[in-house]
Amino acid sequence: MTDAVLTTDALVTGSADAAWWRQAVVYQVYPRSFADADGDGLGDIRGVVEKADYLAGLGVDAVWLSPFYPSELADGGYDVADYRDVDPRLGTLADFDDMIAALHGREIKVIVDIVPNHSSDRHVLFQAALAAPKGSPERDRYIFRDGLGENGELPPADWQSCFGGSAWEPVGDGQWYFHFFATEQPDFNWDNPDVHAEFLHTLRFWSDRGVDGFRIDVAHGVSKDLPDVLPSQAELDALSTTDGRHPLWDRDAVHDIYREWRQVFDEYDPPRIAVAEAWVATAERRAKYASPEGLGQAFNFDLLEADFDAAQFRHIVTDNLAQSAATGSSSTWVLSNHDVVRHATRYALAPRNGSLAKQGSAWIIAGAPADQVDLARGGRRALAASLFLLGLPGSTYLYQGEELGLHEVGDIAPEHRQDPAFFRGADPDRDGLGRDGCRVPLPWTGDGSSFGFGAGSAHIPQPGWFAGYAVAIEDADPASSLNTYRRALALRHELQTGESLEWIETGRDDVLRFARPNGWQVVTNFGTEPFPLSGEEPVLGALVDGAVAGETTVWLRG
Repeated sequence: MTDAVLTTDALVTGSADAAWWRQAVVYQVYPRSFADADGDGLGDIRGVVEKADYLAGLGVDAVWLSPFYPSELADGGYDVADYRDVDPRLGTLADFDDMIAALHGREIKVIVDIVPNHSSDRHVLFQAALAAPKGSPERDRYIFRDGLGENGELPPADWQSCFGGSAWEPVGDGQWYFHFFATEQPDFNWDNPDVHAEFLHTLRFWSDRGVDGFRIDVAHGVSKDLPDVLPSQAELDALSTTDGRHPLWDRDAVHDIYREWRQVFDEYDPPRIAVAEAWVATAERRAKYASPEGLGQAFNFDLLEADFDAAQFRHIVTDNLAQSAATGSSSTWVLSNHDVVRHATRYALAPRNGSLAKQGSAWIIAGAPADQVDLARGGRRALAASLFLLGLPGSTYLYQGEELGLHEVGDIAPEHRQDPAFFRGADPDRDGLGRDGCRVPLPWTGDGSSFGFGAGSAHIPQPGWFAGYAVAIEDADPASSLNTYRRALALRHELQTGESLEWIETGRDDVLRFARPNGWQVVTNFGTEPFPLSGEEPVLGALVDGAVAGETTVWLRG
């Protein structure tokens, strides 16, 4: 028996070039930790240029570049001081142009991060706001409020920043500015037309330089509607985020902004693409970001939050393909990124039963009992899950280093940590360790002061065990995670067709099998008992005594 075919094929329109994003494999580069060309310990744009052949050899369709803009690094580059320049520690605009040419010359598209919810406190617009008086046009570009108390000495509300401490910062004249993230990240006031103009200028600036698309950071938080009398934190927390009327999150009004952006994207041929980072309450709310009139695509983080569990994976895939069919978008599959514990480590831990994927990095530093963490099993499951994803219709987003099977790094000394969540103790889901563990610079060679990341030391020290995961080591091993990813991406380019799949019943709750329209099949054994195949020979993965081994995935050609 099979389920009904899930499809969005009829919704695909336009030229093949314009629709490249619908089935793309996108590789996220966190530039400060990817490759260091000048030896100063910080990854840079020239490092991406030098590794262009590596990216082409991996077989990715696009690179998503996390923020590379001038920044004080209060939040890993997401505190942007200038949206239309390159951080001088990372290079120059000429270097950026060289990177575009190098990647485009290898048929790799380029997506850049845009951070519209907040800027750095060093941004020229915010510095102008601080220099201007209360009630000025300059201050209206951000969210300023009079403080409470006789002289405004108390914050306007008891709201808490997600990094800990008050979300309101005094400026010395009785007013306070709002920052949902770090103190150095003041939130824009998107009711001000100057803010709209600033970002339309930015989108055109990078599009004119050849950028193919944009990843929109905190896309669901841009529009705000703060009443004269602010609610308390408890009252704010109690408000619904499902009706589009929350003061801070996922407001219906945000889509007016993205319709305006869509007009800019469509000025180009092919149109520039965008994908929303939108952590919203329901599939229906997420679909609004993925509409053709808006950003066109939105991350679904459902698999990222799931356990390594067949029932969860099947439900999530079925649900998200149905959502894509309803919106005309394509699904976005992702297991790791710069904000969460790497999935090889998550899968090494006990099931989280629906809790956030960020949990777990403290197990590595604390030396959890063997019956609670199994890194080999985590790596095996991670590869199986990644091959499952790469067989799905839609786009897949990979995070740098996952192709190496890298684990989270938990044992980073406090003096080498950089994440504001660590210093403010505001991240209980990571046991207070923050996000640095997934941002440790990549190992390119099995030796050297930074395992080939650069000529000197790395800005976050790498552990000794990174040597075994180095690109040079895995490149020489035909059975390595890296070479398995390479084979999978090459086969995906050959086999990927349409935007549908059909589930094939396996007779086992812990084994999933699906077929694509050309007969290509993917079989994933989420359990530990072998799953026999009758005489079928995989084109990816190997059988053991004629069976799919536990916690592995194989592909079959149609």
